[in-house]
Amino acid sequence: MQFRGGFIYNQPVRFGLAGTGGRMGRLASTTFHLELIKPSHYDDDGYVIQWWRAWIPSNSLSSVYGLALEAREQNILGADVALEIEACDETNCVIPVRRIIRRIQRSSGGGIVCLIGVQSNQFPRAMDLARRFRAAGIQVAIGGFHVSGCLAMLPEMPADLKEAVALGVTLYAGEAEEHFGEFLRAAYEKRLLPVYNYMKDLPDLGHQPIPFLPAHYVRRYYGHVACFDAGRGCPFTCSFCTIINEGRKSRYRDADDVERLIRANAAQGVGSYFITDDNFARNKNWEPIFDRMIALREKEHLKTNFIMQVDTLCHKIPNFVGKAARAGCKRVFIGLENINPDSLKTASKGQNRITEYRRMLQAWRNTGVITYCGYILGFPTDTPESIARDIGIIQRELPVDMLEFFILTPLPGSQDHKALYLQGAWMDPDMNKYDLEHVLTKHPLMDMATVQAVYDRAWHQYYTWEHIETLIKRAIATGINPARLGAMIFQFYAAYKYERVHPLQSGIWRRKLRTQRRSSLPLENPLIFYPRRLLEILRTYPGMLAFLWKLSRLRKRLKTDPATRAYMDTAISPVSDDEENSLDLYQATEAARKAVAKTHAREAIIRQARAAALRWIHDPAQPTA
Repeated sequence: MQFRGGFIYNQPVRFGLAGTGGRMGRLASTTFHLELIKPSHYDDDGYVIQWWRAWIPSNSLSSVYGLALEAREQNILGADVALEIEACDETNCVIPVRRIIRRIQRSSGGGIVCLIGVQSNQFPRAMDLARRFRAAGIQVAIGGFHVSGCLAMLPEMPADLKEAVALGVTLYAGEAEEHFGEFLRAAYEKRLLPVYNYMKDLPDLGHQPIPFLPAHYVRRYYGHVACFDAGRGCPFTCSFCTIINEGRKSRYRDADDVERLIRANAAQGVGSYFITDDNFARNKNWEPIFDRMIALREKEHLKTNFIMQVDTLCHKIPNFVGKAARAGCKRVFIGLENINPDSLKTASKGQNRITEYRRMLQAWRNTGVITYCGYILGFPTDTPESIARDIGIIQRELPVDMLEFFILTPLPGSQDHKALYLQGAWMDPDMNKYDLEHVLTKHPLMDMATVQAVYDRAWHQYYTWEHIETLIKRAIATGINPARLGAMIFQFYAAYKYERVHPLQSGIWRRKLRTQRRSSLPLENPLIFYPRRLLEILRTYPGMLAFLWKLSRLRKRLKTDPATRAYMDTAISPVSDDEENSLDLYQATEAARKAVAKTHAREAIIRQARAAALRWIHDPAQPTA
């Protein structure tokens, strides 16, 4: 149950028959408990990263829950067995381990704990939970990109997976649309296999079950955001990415599936979504899906909005950007990754063309959609000086709104990890650090401490008050909601500066429980833990509130200044034919200049081909060469 991140299940939810709560709506002689848990991971002090409200919803959890609802309605365990479903995303929920153990032990039919969507950095936490459940005799299964990636890419099972199997944990790799029923029956009959591997069995997604979570779970995410995947797989081969294990052949849902999902969520007051496709622009059903969402918004007045991920060439697809905005896209994540063509080539990211970056970002800006881009640090040719130079170029010349930084990480399941593994190269053995924020292997030009320091400086270099003011001015001048942009600036930079976590694993008000500490570390004395935690709160939240107050004052001042609406700079100026000779984006490095020349050569070939085709249309007897 690969869980797109974990048990990736999606069932056609026919809500209303058995309801969407935990219990079966009919009498049964036996009850089987299905406990779905999306683990978090530990901070550097060994405490679970957890929030009162988390930012990012879990599609893995939603997908499995939808599948479980369908299994219950189909009486997959028999007419006399009630399937009781509970879900918990540990990023916004304290897992009641003892209560779960009691619930399953007292049940006539037993139960299973499924640890959903377990990424590599979450595997140590998942194992700590699994040990507690297994010690009580509870069945446990773990799925996710870590299990799936290791089994797909490595020649042998790594030590941490072997430890899980020795503990009696079932490992599940691959997608589960065609296999979940049998897995659930095996769990009920207590005949689970040690390993299920369906990595080579990738199901079609058309008319498959849809991801779903009841509203009381969705409300634990800030903004009440639900999520779904409209497709899986990616045609590209980026060496640092683990999506390659979902197959290069993309698979898709259709507009009917998406409409069914939107209506089901609208019925419980949910209208905001995170579309988790790795690249929605390559979903062949993007236009029918957008057209259906537009109809629901404009004709039936359903209030929906969403955020999605796309590539840097999406603007070249006719109507894609405009229809995305009409369908309700408010924010779009773009894998910019780097502005150095040599770095992009190293990562097999040939589809990223720096000569298209400005056109692409301006296309989104012209529709009022906020852009935020991922930027990877630590490519082989990177140095502290080159990284600082490139961030400065982005600030001056690219009309991107938000920039978030990552450290190049050999994630298990990626080609980078496989290559280093086969070479016998050193990689940090602690999976908890594989969160894209830690340096895990040696760099050819910088020592590990320098790379870590460069990562820290990058956040502070981009989010200076001077550049924050520029971002807000650009937003007001080009029709983007400055309040929405200001909220994102606060979410991103305050999370890193004050909470010291990446914004994608952040939230509102950190929960830090003394008893939720990594098993390899001792529990701290309450007389030490609680005073220090109080000090942490006093050091974090007053500064964060002061930052928010200053940001709000700046936004209001700029909004009331008439001159702001006429603001113009290089980044938001229209793309011109001669800018390639003047912008540092194209001239700062030899690789950039070669990329420009390559683009010109490609365009010349296209022009020649078109001219030859036109000549042939007018005179088929004339040679086209």
